Order: sequence, then structure tokens, then C-alpha cells
Amino acid sequence: MKIDATQPLEYGTEENRNKIFGFWLFLGAEIALFATLFTVYFVLVDRYASGPNGAEIFEIGPVLAETFILLTSSFTIGLAVHAMRLGLKKQMMMFMIITLALGAVFLGIEIFEFFTYVHEGATITTSAFLSSLFTLLGTHGAHVTFGLLWGIAILVQLRKHGLDHSTANKSFIFSLYWHFLDVVWIFIFSFVYLKGLM
Repeated sequence: MKIDATQPLEYGTEENRNKIFGFWLFLGAEIALFATLFTVYFVLVDRYASGPNGAEIFEIGPVLAETFILLTSSFTIGLAVHAMRLGLKKQMMMFMIITLALGAVFLGIEIFEFFTYVHEGATITTSAFLSSLFTLLGTHGAHVTFGLLWGIAILVQLRKHGLDHSTANKSFIFSLYWHFLDVVWIFIFSFVYLKGLM
């Protein structure tokens, strides 16, 4: 395996570069998935039958907390990649742990929010609006859950194998995934919650 020392560690081999390119292609498919979910939501947003609409169930406090937490986690995963490029494994792992902890807190708030909706009688079967809302938010939440498990697996590999071309590549690809989830959340925050509260 030929290593290009002029490239950052995660790009150091042709295989690594191909994996990063392949992941960008995967993110293209993920964009199509979320674009479809947003389209369905926008088509069904005014179809709430006898159930509540967004203005009746959305609360700005938890949504602002989720947004702040997820954006902070995007910053900390960026710090993890920066530490990785400096060869600082301990600091990198610390920032990854902080990122995952913030992701877990975000997920906890989202799950609590779901329970609140259901307690108020707003379930996935109540209306077309709520089914599209739960599907969109649930898909994002499932992606965050997968991200938490993936991040833990990378931390285990970093601890076991250290920081090398393979673990750096996996960590960098994970950071792309995490940033993608943050971008999707900004769209959810803007076009679902803020628009729904107006």
C-alpha cells in the first residue's frame, strides 16, 4: 500500500481517497431520501384532519435546545478532525466523546418530545401532517442513533489500533456523516418548526 505523505492522514492512500469519494456519493443518496421526506411533509403539512397543527404542538424551547446541542456537536467533531490531523489521538477521542454525548442528549430531547406529542393525542395515525412529521423526525433520529453506534465503534478501534490511515479515514468519514445530520436538522428547524410556529 503506497502512502502519500503530502496528504492528510485520512487521504493518505488511494483506497482511503476512494472511500471518501464513495461516501460523498452515499450522502447524495441520503440527500435524495431527506428531500423526498421534506417534499411529503410540505405536501401534507396542512392536512391535520381533527388533530393538532404544528403551532399547537411545537414548543420553541426544546427545539432551540436541540439545535444548539447539535450545532455544538458539529463544532466538536470538527475539533476532533483537527486534533486527528495534528496526530493528537487523546484529544481527538475526547472531542469525539463530547460529540457523541451531545448527540445522545439531542436524541433524549427528541424522544421526550415524541412522548409529549403522543401524550397530547398527536400520534403518527392522527393525521397526514403528523404521519409525515413523525416520519421525517424519526428518520433523522434513526440516523443520529446509527451515528452514535458508529462513533462508539470508531472510538473502540482508535483505542485498540491507535491513529493510523485506516482509523483516520473512518473518523473523517464519520465526521462528514455527522455534519450532514446537522445540515438536515437546520432544514428541519427552519422549515418544520419555525414555519410551523408562525
